[in-house]
Amino acid sequence: MALAQQVGDILNEQINKELYSAYLYLTFADYYEGRGLKGFANWYMIQAEEEVSHAKIIRRYLLDNDYAVKMKAIAEPDKTFTDDMGPLKAAYEHEQYVTSLINDCYAAAYEIRDFRTMQMLDWFIKEQGEEEANASEMVSNMELFGSDPKGLYALDREYLTRTFTPTASMPM
Repeated sequence: MALAQQVGDILNEQINKELYSAYLYLTFADYYEGRGLKGFANWYMIQAEEEVSHAKIIRRYLLDNDYAVKMKAIAEPDKTFTDDMGPLKAAYEHEQYVTSLINDCYAAAYEIRDFRTMQMLDWFIKEQGEEEANASEMVSNMELFGSDPKGLYALDREYLTRTFTPTASMPM
C-alpha cells in the first residue's frame, strides 16, 4: 500500500529537519572543541550521529511504503555562543521544537487513520521524551556544577564516556 501523499510529504520534510539537527549539533561540538571540553563535544557528536540515524529510519520507512524520497537542501545553523551554557539551552529548545515536529507528523497520520505510520512514529515520540529529558538534565547539571572548574571537569569527563548505539530495527 502506498503512503498517502500528505503523510509522505511531512515525513520527507522531517528527514530534512533531522539532518539539520545533525548539522546544528556538529556546531555545538565545534564550540566545545574550541573550549577544550572534549566530553561535551563528544556528547554532541553522538547527538549528530543519532539525528542522522533518525533521518535514515524515516527514509527507509518512506521507501518501504512506496514514497519517492526527495532530499532537500539543509539550512546552515545560525547559532553562535559566548558561554558554555548557550549550546545546552539551545539544544533543549531545539529538542522541544523537534518534538513539536514529530507531533505534527503524528497528527497528519492520525487525521487520515494511517495506523502503520502512527505505530512507526510511536518510537519517535518516546525517543523525543528521552531527548528532552537528557537536554534538560544537561542544563540542570551545568547550572549546578558548571561554574566550579572541578564540577565542569567532572561533567566533561562524564560526557566523554558516551558512545553511539545504533538504533535497532524498529518494531513496525
